[in-house]
Amino acid sequence: MEQHKIVSNEAWLAAQRAHLAEEKAFTRARDALVKKRQALPWTKLEKTYAFDTPQGKKTLGDLFAGRSQLIVYHFMLGPDWEEGCPGCSFLSDHIDGALVHLAHRDVTYVAVSRAPLDRIDAYKTRMGWQFPWVSSFGSDFNFDFNVSFTKAQQDEGKVDYNFETQDYACDELPGMSVFYRDANGDIFRTFSSFGRGGEPLIGTYTLLDYVPKGRDEDERKMMGWLRRHDRYEDGATGKSLAQGEKQDARRDACCHEATRK
Repeated sequence: MEQHKIVSNEAWLAAQRAHLAEEKAFTRARDALVKKRQALPWTKLEKTYAFDTPQGKKTLGDLFAGRSQLIVYHFMLGPDWEEGCPGCSFLSDHIDGALVHLAHRDVTYVAVSRAPLDRIDAYKTRMGWQFPWVSSFGSDFNFDFNVSFTKAQQDEGKVDYNFETQDYACDELPGMSVFYRDANGDIFRTFSSFGRGGEPLIGTYTLLDYVPKGRDEDERKMMGWLRRHDRYEDGATGKSLAQGEKQDARRDACCHEATRK
């Protein structure tokens, strides 16, 4: 960390005021971009998707839970994975507190993974989360939304992700898709976000951006410091890094690289 300039209180106030002017401009620019996002065209979904849930099979329409807006988080947990992606887990640590507020704004939030439901439920229980999380195992959902990739795509080393062809060799990548369901029951895809697009959901990063050291990350391996919340060696659980951490090292690296882009 570089040495910061130490100044008088008057000089400090002047610098703060100048920075505040820039932050206000950034906030107004962000508000304008949000309006453009909300005004984007929609596309109607013609395919019916089915998911395994704790309440049995449900369609995508069922996942709205009676509301008109649905946020789907594409959580990286493949059929043969022992644990969820640490980056997706990091983001998901910030979700439960928002659920009641989203529900009162006509929004349902659901995580979707390709792992079988029993594996999802086991990891969800371990992490102590409450948000709905369903399985798309056996369906085309993840593949159609370009967050899961076939063995042939992985062998080729090129996948369509984040609206472009990228050099990649992972079976799963993160993302978020937003849907609207009208009074006739028709479902429209209104927006999708990948890579660092989900970063605003991570409140920890927002707080770190306020402090002098910031995120203190290696640009070459973004989130390389990160552990699942029950795997920090000095954590309240007293657990050291689990064997699964080593088993999923390649997948973890994929997630961290995808998040950087």
